Amino acid sequence: MKLSVALLLTLILAGCATTKAPMDYSAFKQSNPKSILVLPPTNQTSEVIAPYGVLANVTVPLAEAGYYVFPVALVNETFKNNGLTVAEDIHAVAPKKLNEIFGADAVLYIDIEEYGTSYAVLSSDTVVVVKARLTDSKTNVTLWEGKASASSSEQNNNGGGGIVGMLVEAAVTQIMETALDTGFDIAAIASNRLLSPQIHNGLLYGPRSPFYGKEKPVK
Repeated sequence: MKLSVALLLTLILAGCATTKAPMDYSAFKQSNPKSILVLPPTNQTSEVIAPYGVLANVTVPLAEAGYYVFPVALVNETFKNNGLTVAEDIHAVAPKKLNEIFGADAVLYIDIEEYGTSYAVLSSDTVVVVKARLTDSKTNVTLWEGKASASSSEQNNNGGGGIVGMLVEAAVTQIMETALDTGFDIAAIASNRLLSPQIHNGLLYGPRSPFYGKEKPVK
C-alpha cells in the first residue's frame, strides 16, 4: 500500500511539474506582423454572450503587446455589410481576401470551448476556455497558436459550514455569477493568459512595444 501511495504522489508531482515545450517562433519572426485583424470568435458553448465577452477582452493584451488591432466594431460592421454574420462563415473567408479588405498583416482566429457558470452540487464555478491561431494574411502560414483557461474557483476559499452550507453557497454562487456575467471578467484573465507576451508560449512583442525584439521571459 505504501508503495502504491508513493507511486501515486510521484505521478501527481510529475504532472504538476510538466511544462510545455518552447514554441517555434521562426515563422512569426519572419512574418513580423505589425497589425492584427481579430475575427469574431466561433462558439462551442450554449452561451450566446460568450463571443461578445471574449471579443471585448482579447484586444487588450494584443494592444498592450504592441500591435495595432483593428476596431472590432468596425470589423463586424464591415462583415455585416458584406452579408457575413456567422463566425464560422467569416473564418472560412480566405486570408488573402481579408488582407485585401482590411490590409492587416495577420489574422487571429479564436474558438471558445467553455464559457459560463456551472453547478456541481457542492460547488459552482465559472470557467472560460479559449484557443486561438494567428495566421499570416498573405501566405496563410500559421505564425502562432495557443490555448488558455481561467476559472472563478481559483480565488474561491471555502469557509466551511458543512454540507448544507456548501450546497447553499454553490447555489448562490451560480445565481450571482450568472446574473453578473462573471464570465466576462474570467474571459479577461483567460485572454491575457492566452495572448500576453509575458506568458510562456504567448505572442511575441509587437513593434509598438518598448520590448519589441527582446527575448520573451519564461514564466
